[in-house]
Amino acid sequence: MSLRDTLAEIVDGVEGALAAFIMAYDGIAIDEFITGAAEFDLQLLVAEYATVLAEVKRAVEVIKVGGLEEVAITTSQVRVCLQCLGNDLFVALVVAKDGNFGKGRHLLRLKSIELARELA
Repeated sequence: MSLRDTLAEIVDGVEGALAAFIMAYDGIAIDEFITGAAEFDLQLLVAEYATVLAEVKRAVEVIKVGGLEEVAITTSQVRVCLQCLGNDLFVALVVAKDGNFGKGRHLLRLKSIELARELA
């Protein structure tokens, strides 16, 4: 299965999901699957969150509390789950505020293993 197919499977499996991205910590998208309409640039949103995630990752390393696995960000319009795929990449799922974020987190966690294997 291709990366895009896996991202599509995640988005299609979650009510209210808007997009899924595989990104590097520098904000460059490796692959993406976008569905539905948003009132803002989804790719820009996740690219900006990449900077935040890189800072959180550095803080976790300095404090030595283990490896960073997941970060969730909630705004008034969307919820974003960022799941680490290793040292250089992460997968992000963007869900509308009224979507099924719990199922999205669960599915993202399951599929992140598959994605990390495909990227290795």
